[in-house]
Parts: sequence; C-alpha cells; structure tokens
Amino acid sequence: MIIVLGANDNGEGGTFALYSLLCRHSRMGLLKSSHLEHEFVTCCDSNVSTKETRASLVIKEFFNKHRSSRVVLLLVVLLGTSMVIGDGILTPAMSVLSAVYGIQIMAPDLHENYTVAIACVILVGVFALQHCGTHRIGFLFSPILIAWLLCISGVGIYNIFHWNPDVVKALSPYYIYNFFIKTGTAGWSSLGGIVLCATGAEAMFADLGHFSELSVRIAFTGLVYPCLVLAYMGEAAYLSKNRGDLQSSFYKAVPDAIFLPVFIIATLATVVGSQAIISATFSIISQCRALNCFPRVKIVHTSNNIHGQIYIPEVNWVLMILCLAVVVGFRDTATIGNAYGLAVITVMLVTTLLMFLIISTVWNKHVFLAFLFVVIFGFVELSYFDACLAKLHKGGWFPLVVSAVVLSLMSIWHYGTIKKQAFELENKVSLDCLLRLGPCMGIARVPGVCLVYSHVTSGVPPMFAHFVTNFPAFHQILIFVSIQSLIVPKVPVSDRFHVSRIGPPELPLFRCVVRYGYKDIRDSYAFETQLIEKISEFLKRDLSSEQMVVIEQSLHGAKTRRSRELRFQCQESSEDVNELMEAEEAGVVYMIGHTCVISNEASCILKKFVINVVYGFLRRNSRSPAASLGIPHAALIEVGRVYRV
Repeated sequence: MIIVLGANDNGEGGTFALYSLLCRHSRMGLLKSSHLEHEFVTCCDSNVSTKETRASLVIKEFFNKHRSSRVVLLLVVLLGTSMVIGDGILTPAMSVLSAVYGIQIMAPDLHENYTVAIACVILVGVFALQHCGTHRIGFLFSPILIAWLLCISGVGIYNIFHWNPDVVKALSPYYIYNFFIKTGTAGWSSLGGIVLCATGAEAMFADLGHFSELSVRIAFTGLVYPCLVLAYMGEAAYLSKNRGDLQSSFYKAVPDAIFLPVFIIATLATVVGSQAIISATFSIISQCRALNCFPRVKIVHTSNNIHGQIYIPEVNWVLMILCLAVVVGFRDTATIGNAYGLAVITVMLVTTLLMFLIISTVWNKHVFLAFLFVVIFGFVELSYFDACLAKLHKGGWFPLVVSAVVLSLMSIWHYGTIKKQAFELENKVSLDCLLRLGPCMGIARVPGVCLVYSHVTSGVPPMFAHFVTNFPAFHQILIFVSIQSLIVPKVPVSDRFHVSRIGPPELPLFRCVVRYGYKDIRDSYAFETQLIEKISEFLKRDLSSEQMVVIEQSLHGAKTRRSRELRFQCQESSEDVNELMEAEEAGVVYMIGHTCVISNEASCILKKFVINVVYGFLRRNSRSPAASLGIPHAALIEVGRVYRV
C-alpha cells in the first residue's frame, strides 16, 4: 500500500500498468511503441527521475539485446493477469458461499445442498444484473462496506474483552517467532490459510483507476487495516476458548443478539466484494484486448458519466458458469480458500518482480534498494507461496489450470496477431506502384468515401492491392485508416487523429492513423463523423496556411507568377473540401480484410497447431473486426485473402 501504489501508470494500477511503465521508460516491451508514447512520458510522468544509474543502463541494455528476455517479461505479466482473472472466478464463489454458510448456524439441521443452492441463486443474480451497471446502486456500496468494517471490528472488540484480552500480545513479533518454533512444519503449512487475510489487495491495485492513490492509502491505513486486525484478534480470542468451532468460527463468535443483522450485512458485503472483482476483471480484459493480448469481445459502457464502468457479456457468462462450477464442485470454503490463496499470492509475486524493474529502471533508484525490496517482500511472499503449493492437491490446482488456459489463449492470440500484422507489413505495396498500374488497368472512380482499414501505416495494404487487381475501381475519396493501440492509459483527444495526404495532388488520397490508449473509450458510432471532420480540418488548415503565404509574399514584393500558383493551390484546396463534403453525402463505405491466417508449409508441427487450430478457432469464435469497429453491414466491403505466416 505504501510503495506499490506509487508505481501507478498515471492513476492506473495492475500488472499491465506496471508493464506499460517498463515499455515506455525502459523499452522492455514486445508491443510496438511510437513517438507519442515518449512524448507522453515527458509531459505526464513528471515524478519519474530522468537521471539514469549505471545499473539501470545495464538492465535496459540487456532487455534491448535479448528478445527472449522481453518475451519472458510479457509472459510473466500475462501470468499475473491470468491469475487476477482467476480471482474473478474464485472471489465471488468464496465470498458468497462463506456468507451463506451462516444459515447453517441458525438452522443446524439444514442440509448442505440447500446452502449451496442459495449461494448459486445469489451468484446468478449478481452476474445477471451486470449489464445494468453499478452507477444506479453504486452509492450504496460505501455505506455497506463501512457498516461491515465497523460491525466486524465491534464484534472483534467484544470478543477480545469477553474471551481473552491477552490476545493483543499477538501484535508483538516475538509471538511470530515463537509460533514457528513450537509448531514447526505444521505452522509453516498454516500460512496457506493465513494468506486469505490479505486477499483483495491485488484486485484493489488492479482497479486503482476508479480511485486516487491518496484516498486508497487513507482508507486502508485509517479504517480497513485497524478494523481487520480487531476482527481477526477477536476471532482468535474466541477460538482460544472454543477450539471445537474452528470450521465456523466467524459466525460462532457473533453474539446471538446481533447475529441476524451481521448475517445480512455480511451477505451484502460479499455481493459488493464480488462486484468489485468482477468489475476489475472486465477492466483488465479490456486492457488486454486493447493491446492485442485477448480475443475480440464486446465491450458495453454501462454509464455515460463514469467511463470506467464497462460490461463484457461473453466474459460475464463464462465467469458465472465457472463460479457455479466451483461452488457446486468444491462445496467447501476451505477447499476454495486453498485455490484462492494460491492465485492471490502468485499475483503478489509477479508484482514484486515487476517492482524490481520499476525501482531500478523507471524510478532510477540504486539497484541495492530494488534488491532489498525484492528480498524483504519476496521472502514473505515465497513463504506463503510454498505453503499454498503444499495444498495443491486440496484445491490449489484449480487456479493453476485456469491461469494456464487463460495464459495460453492470451499468448497464442498475441502471437497470431503479431504474425498477421508482420505479414501485412512485409507484403505491402508502394503507392507509386499502384498509381503506375492505374492507367494500364483502367481503374474507374466511383462517388463516395471509402475507409480502408489495416495495420499498415505506410504504403498500400496487400488486401487493397488484391482488391484493385481483381476489381479495378475505387471511390472518389480514399482514406487508409490504421488504428494503433499505444502503451499509455489515455491519448489526448488532440493527438488521437494524425491525418496526412498521400499521392499526387489531383488524387484525394489520405492516410489517418488513429491512436488509442489501453483505457480509452472507442466510440465506434461517432468515429466516421470525427474522421471526416478531422480531414476537413486538415484541408482547411492547408488552405489557410497557403493563403498566409500568398499575403506574406505579396507584401514583400514576391513574383506575381508564384502568387498566382499559390492562389491556384488555394482554389484546389477549397475544391478538395467541397469534394469531400459531396463524397460524404454520396455515402461512406468501409473496406476490411476477411483474412484466413494459416502457417507456412515449412512450419513445425507446434506452429501449425498454434496458428491453424487454436488461433483459427479463436478468430472464428471471437467478434468479427467489423462488429468490433461498429461498421454497419450495409456499408461493408470484405476482401478475402490468405495470409501464410
């Protein structure tokens, strides 16, 4: 809370935010950077030291020289991300089931099946209401959590004084040492259950964008941490006199007079906690998707005012099915807790490893401080990690399986996308070559505007060259559009569209590079209007600048012939603006590639399986590029092409 929160990416947290910092400042990423990212560093990351140490230069040089090190770094980041996604499965199941088990305290004869059924109903309700967003009931979350924290701290204080006031001595580090001396291996193994006391911190860091760094620190140190310490000490005081109630110690320690209110508040708090991790999962997957590390999914913005509130239908229903499977399959909070603990401590380990690079290469502190950070926190986390691994056969295997599947899918999608983009860059056609073929092929011009989407930022994409070769015609206004995902949280609106004119002046050919950060909202429905406006502004700027040159040259007695040439250019620019407006009225069409990506015949069996089978399956079952871009079907042109990568 004190150190890691300071490593936020302009207010954004999580493993991808740390990776973003490393990519921009230390060039450690596989994801491509641009000059805008480096401008973003200088204008927004004012708290980062620019004085590099010798160790910082050595580490950066190592990552720059060895591509394999950058691959490993990306895999570590994706591992942490996949574990947080696994939290999105385990947290709702663990929280709701543990709260609902309080019913068995009130009705001991109630069969376990009814408790599991009630938990499943609550979980279905939580996931079914995700499409509504949290902005309508979000104002209730803070009062519920404050009431919950005050409630458990009050119960804890009562239990301390009622059962065993000496439990406060546990705050002394001496008793930690004494505990391990007396218990030995059994005490070490118990760390796998103790780690659950720290769960939620990794999700809070991942969802940092909804809060400020200062507010989280104040809330944690001033309210959350003291309340949790009092609650756990009170529960320990109760167990010191009632060791037989270990399996249900929380509800057993609640006085009968306030049992029902505590049960209701606990159930509401678990719903809020589940909502928080589900929202964090949506946010993380949205970031991964923006950086081509997750298949295309539908992202719905549930609030017009709070841009961070999103809903992903496909992910929501998959999470719900897996949550129900965990509840029905494990049926026991202890087993789910074993799985939960391993997922949480893995995320913390990944964060600690990334912090070593952040401290040494981004903050440019002495490498000894970075090493000291890793030794202190890494030793603690490895101790918990080792204890959690000991419970691998008691549920700890579940997050490993989930993370392995998610990590594999994310890695394969990223690998296939990179190969596809590389094929487009290697097989692009020069514009001059295409224009020289024009008179020979008798290319016709049709009225309207055509937006050609590709990843190529120079030259002509192979898909369009293939189209013109087979169908020698293109529209009156041709705009090559390339959408770039930058490794920054947000791109300023003024820098989002970069318009340039390509080709000879008599041909209205434009290129527009559209830049987004991984937290930017992509409003596909307003995109067409914004793009036409930017090109119109581009033409008007050229017109006004040329007129200024004419006036300046006239005042200084420039040649009349040159002035006439410039006035003629101004007239052409004015005609270009009118032609753009007329073409827009005639209609706008969108051209994208309907590509089939397959591996080369000379590829190894593993690559053929990854590209032809897995990546092909993901492409067929994810959202189509046209749907992701919000392109209307009536104005869509798809060009088929086989990419052999």
